[in-house]
Order: sequence, then C-alpha cells, then structure tokens
Amino acid sequence: MTADSTGSAADTVAADEAALLDSVRHQPLPRHVAVIMDGNGRWAGLRGLPRVAGHREGVRAARETVRAAGRVGIEYLTLYAFSSENWARPAAEVSFLMKLLESSVDEELPSLLDNNVRLRALGEIGSLGEGVRGSVERAIRATEGNTGLTLLIALNYGGRRELVRAVRSLVEGAARGAVTPDSIDEGSIAGALDTAGIPDPDLLIRTSGEYRLSNFLLWQVAYTELLVLPTLWPDFSPRDLYGAVAEYQRRSRRFGGL
Repeated sequence: MTADSTGSAADTVAADEAALLDSVRHQPLPRHVAVIMDGNGRWAGLRGLPRVAGHREGVRAARETVRAAGRVGIEYLTLYAFSSENWARPAAEVSFLMKLLESSVDEELPSLLDNNVRLRALGEIGSLGEGVRGSVERAIRATEGNTGLTLLIALNYGGRRELVRAVRSLVEGAARGAVTPDSIDEGSIAGALDTAGIPDPDLLIRTSGEYRLSNFLLWQVAYTELLVLPTLWPDFSPRDLYGAVAEYQRRSRRFGGL
C-alpha cells in the first residue's frame, strides 16, 4: 500500500467518524454511559505480548474514550478500572496495574483540567496503596470545580460490597434514630451508594464479547440498555463509542411499561 493510499484510507475513516459524531449529536443522548473495559490481556496474548502491554494500550483507549465522550456531549462516563475481585490476579500484575493507574492519573490531570472534566471515584479507594490513592484524591480535588463531563473511575469496586456499605450506613442511621424502617425506600438506598447524586447509566457497554456484569453497578443498571461488543478494549475507538450511542438511540426504553 502506498503512502497516498494509506492517507486516503485514514481520511475516509476520519470523515466517517466525523459524520457519525454529527449524526448522534442531533438525537437524544444518553446522559450516563458506563463501560466494562474488558480484553486487555487477550489483546496482548493475540500479539504475543505480555499482559502489561495490553493494560498500557487499555489506558490509551480510555484516554481517547474520555475525550470522545466530551465531544459527543455525554454528561457522565463511568469506567470500570479495577474491581475488588482483581486483587486475586498475580501479585506482579496487580502491582503493575497500581503503578500504571497512579502514573496515568497524574499524567492525565492537565488534560482533565484543560477539558473541564470533573473526576470522581467509586469503590473503596481508602484501601488502595498510598501512591495511587494520593494521585486519585489530588485529581478529584483539583477538578471538583469543573462543569463539563463527570468522569467516574471505579477502583477497588464491587457492586455487592457497595450494597453492603449502603445497607450498613442505613442500619447505623437507624441505630442513631436518624432513620426509621418505614422511611427506607429506593431513594434512600440510592442515596447511600457510591453514585449518590449521579443518574443511573442509560447505556452500559462491555467490550470483548463477554455477557457478564462482573459485579458492576448492580443496583444502578436495573433499566440500563446493555450493549456487548466483540471488540477488545485496546481496540475500542471513538467511532465505537459513537456507534454505541447510535445503537442506544435506535432503542425504545419503556422501563417496564408499554
């Protein structure tokens, strides 16, 4: 393939992506998109590379997805970065992931500030190592006044553990006399979750073709539109995000009604 033909193909892809972006912008958008970023290890294995190479490429895909979400006008984007079950992975891989998370947050902070992105964290970040916890907390403080896209990173997160924490907080409130059993409803439970004040996801995307929730946002996705893509996460592109939004726009959400 010549340089001219390569350039022409790239121009065609860019034009197609721009047209898709323009199309989805002019239809009702999902306010909140959540993503289970799956497939880093398989991506690396298919290329004969170590798993850590897949994680590095996964960070690049996440960076591009955040920027693409801002361009399309999504208000909230939640990325499942590290689950409470991921601690069971080999110690060397977990250590690499923690260092990668720490350096990535530090490196991306200027871009978050430049693009008016607000960062929030879900999960038990207090149990993370000092390095990654410090980086995340600094970025949260630095971006708390931003008014554009809210980026939620799920770290040391598990949906069941989140529900346990919510129930515990309500029980503690009842013990103090601040909560009565009759006053507990869906709203009070939602208000005790890590996502308090955030609308439930309208669209959940899972890459790599696996049909599992993997303990992610179990309460919040009760009526979320689900989309499973065969794409491995490092190959996920802005065009994939825009295509997912277009698929969401073709669906009819009835929330149990007609």
